[in-house]
Amino acid sequence: MAEPCELGTRFQHRFLAARQLGSLPWAELEQTLRASPGCSLLLEILRKTILHPLCVRYPPSTKYRRCFLTQLIKKHESTAAEPLDELYEALAGVLNEEESTHCYKNYLLPRGACVTLVESLAMISGGTTGLVTWDAALHLAGWAMEHRELFSDRTVLELGSGIGFTGIAICKTCNPKTYIFSDCHHQVLKQLRENICLNGLVLEPEASGHAPAELQGLEAGAANNQKPQVVVAKLDWGSVTEKQLVGLQPDVIIAADVVYDPEVTSALIGMLQKLSPSQAATTPEVYVAFTIRNQDTYLLFQAQLDKAGIGWQIIPAHSNTGVLYDVQPNVTILQLFL
Repeated sequence: MAEPCELGTRFQHRFLAARQLGSLPWAELEQTLRASPGCSLLLEILRKTILHPLCVRYPPSTKYRRCFLTQLIKKHESTAAEPLDELYEALAGVLNEEESTHCYKNYLLPRGACVTLVESLAMISGGTTGLVTWDAALHLAGWAMEHRELFSDRTVLELGSGIGFTGIAICKTCNPKTYIFSDCHHQVLKQLRENICLNGLVLEPEASGHAPAELQGLEAGAANNQKPQVVVAKLDWGSVTEKQLVGLQPDVIIAADVVYDPEVTSALIGMLQKLSPSQAATTPEVYVAFTIRNQDTYLLFQAQLDKAGIGWQIIPAHSNTGVLYDVQPNVTILQLFL
């Protein structure tokens, strides 16, 4: 049986990140309450979740908080204990709220850091799936935090950054010299910039002109003492040139959940070929994380890599549980060799 303090912390991490309610340790809570009836544990969970300053300022969706409190009340009532006014007061407060189209998720990282994100409540919004955080992004960030030396004082280019979880987590914990977020969808880029600023990172000024010229902001901000330098680039894999890519001079390239469609993987591989050793001064290290939803798509990606002459190896699974919460076991990271 988990200690009450540990149990409260597990509820806190999953709740603030708005992970699936079924992943919260309800059975252990019920077992603990039956073994030791009383209000102290429930009040502790309430303090670490609904009443936590992060939840008050950046709350998960109204529906999520309502369902969470309803479940918490059910567990309390199942012990035949006296009603707990604080639970009902919290639920009444949530019931009076109107649902929004967006919500916040707060990911507590090791060493006290936190990533707060605004996310769309729709799985597909504005014609893109890039407005939510996927499990592969959590997995990649957790792995990066276990291997800080790969990112420390280096230039990192992230492909398909989405709304920014992986990159913001790496910026806060891995000490990169420069971090280049990139995506191609205008709505995703808008949300990405908002999340970067929300987390206290300062964006380099964007250069005017054509969209790829945003990359010039990297040189323009060289005099800025901020570390890491943070750049957002509009990067279309199909149209970006070798000169533009090589000009970024990335030491490390990462991507999460970009291997889900044969056309997308073909564009990804084509772009990576533009960073071959014959083009770049130094060959970047490349790490791609993805959830294996379709075994055929996964095998096709490997076959496409082989055909393009790009080597690959599977990175062993890591044990970080501070960020992963309930990430599914079918998330894989491949290291690619250009």
